[in-house]
Amino acid sequence: MKDSEHPFFRPLWRRVAIVAVCLAWAVVEFATGAPFWGTIALGFTGYAVWQFFYLYKPADEDKASVEPKE
Repeated sequence: MKDSEHPFFRPLWRRVAIVAVCLAWAVVEFATGAPFWGTIALGFTGYAVWQFFYLYKPADEDKASVEPKE
């Protein structure tokens, strides 16, 4: 997720879907008795939440705030 502000991630449903898939993966890993991989998947989930909901700013908002208003 080097470029979390890529236009692909602009729709909210895509960001939610990525977080949900990571969380589901963690649940499956814990349910099948693989706590190591479950912890790794939870790490991915936490990182995705951090990038897509806490730090996320669409590219259009950044451009609009930088341009001077007339």
